[in-house]
Amino acid sequence: MKKAKRYILLSIAFFAVFVLAGCQNRLDDTYQDVEQTKTIRWGIRADTRLFGLTNIKTGKIEGFEVDLANALTKQILGKNGKAEFLTTTANTRIPLLKNHNIDAVLATMTITPEREKQVSFSKPYFPAGSSLLVPDDSKIKNVRQLNGKTVLAVKGTTAVDDVHKFAPKARVLQYDDYGQAMSALKAKQGVALTTDNGLLAGIAQENPGYKMVGGVYVNAPYGIAVNKGQTRMVKHINKALDELKKNGTYDRLINKWFKGIPGLNVKEMEK
Repeated sequence: MKKAKRYILLSIAFFAVFVLAGCQNRLDDTYQDVEQTKTIRWGIRADTRLFGLTNIKTGKIEGFEVDLANALTKQILGKNGKAEFLTTTANTRIPLLKNHNIDAVLATMTITPEREKQVSFSKPYFPAGSSLLVPDDSKIKNVRQLNGKTVLAVKGTTAVDDVHKFAPKARVLQYDDYGQAMSALKAKQGVALTTDNGLLAGIAQENPGYKMVGGVYVNAPYGIAVNKGQTRMVKHINKALDELKKNGTYDRLINKWFKGIPGLNVKEMEK
């Protein structure tokens, strides 16, 4: 009798492991999941003007990346495809992806070798690069002038390392978000705010009296991130990006959000 019970328990345990393994396999195939649910859960920003920012009147997040996510969803899943959004920050986007809270990150995420150890990237979708934002009366003209000075940045971004490549003696103060970093710049806690040019253009648009200087000192294009090894999902995202560029949707969105913004060249973005 005891042997019989033992065999039954072992059988149940084996079955449980088999079922759990099957569930894990489904979780580990992102494209299969989105195809079955007809839904893609996107991680986006809600604090970056032009890319993803909460409209205080409507409560909705609006921006280039939100529109692009919606267009990609329809291109990948068809007209009945649904895009769901979860807000992320520079520090939370990879953990949310790893924990299967989201299927893909479309949130001003620079493609870097270090990040490629944790996630898989699509081809670039935005030609970003590190730049500087300073007060209109600043004497700072380029990144090399930051040696010995205090620079402001946001945690989890590539800007800190980028600055030190050209100004190794610069002191960098890091903040949780761009609102805090910009407040610090206004309070003269640093001589410049550094991050990607697209983000700085949006911040400058919102804050008269500040300008971008020095051009792009490090090219750092954005890519869409999915869990490491999700080759099928990356393949379908890349194909959808190509189609959106061919049918004119991509250029339309670029012009909608970036045309006429000082410091950004729409013609260069369309290439």
